[in-house]
Amino acid sequence: APPSFADELAPVRTTPPGRARAELAEAGSGPLPAALDRDDLAERAADAVEWVWTHTVMPDWPRRRRILEADVVARSAQLGRGGWAEAVNGMRPGVRWLGGSRLQINTHDNPPRELGGAQLLFVPVTPYQSWVCWDIPRRYGLVYPCSGALSEAGSDPVPAALGALIGPARAAVLLLLASPLSTTQLVALTGQGLGSVGRHLRVLLDAGLVRRRRAGRSVLYFRTDAGDVLVRGAG
Repeated sequence: APPSFADELAPVRTTPPGRARAELAEAGSGPLPAALDRDDLAERAADAVEWVWTHTVMPDWPRRRRILEADVVARSAQLGRGGWAEAVNGMRPGVRWLGGSRLQINTHDNPPRELGGAQLLFVPVTPYQSWVCWDIPRRYGLVYPCSGALSEAGSDPVPAALGALIGPARAAVLLLLASPLSTTQLVALTGQGLGSVGRHLRVLLDAGLVRRRRAGRSVLYFRTDAGDVLVRGAG
């Protein structure tokens, strides 16, 4: 089970004052304003993060979490199909797998950094923004925007040929599974009942056109290569 939000916030609250000031100055690319040059900066920062979580993120967290889980499953599938190059290329502007265990994270002319022995985290977020972060020398993070957000799903009409072959309702489900989705999401996006979506998924699974994978508390479905070929062939 993942840690609670309070558990994750606890290290922020206990950051020593000097380190808190130095890290905030680094993040802001300049000296701290006088109002932030204080010994309770870490505690106040944690309070601010907690307020943002409680009032702006938590009410919408179940939807955001499903999008994040879908992106992780999609990236994992890309990694399995084409290795690191397919999984990370285009993750954010400037990111490119160079081969030989080398990863370019931006287009700045900075010297390379050796990360052997450290953690490298890929962190999806729902806003269309990206950045890098670090806790030298233990951990480095590449924050990138999710692909295939649910708001973009369902905008393409079902090809007539595909609908004639497998039925328009089942074709609509298959079309949406270009990005991993849960049964609940498919119900919301198609307007079909839960039982109907479940039957369509069973048929598509038996036919080898989709696969499923557990991600956290959700089971996500996504098209196989055979499913992709069928959709492309139908136009």
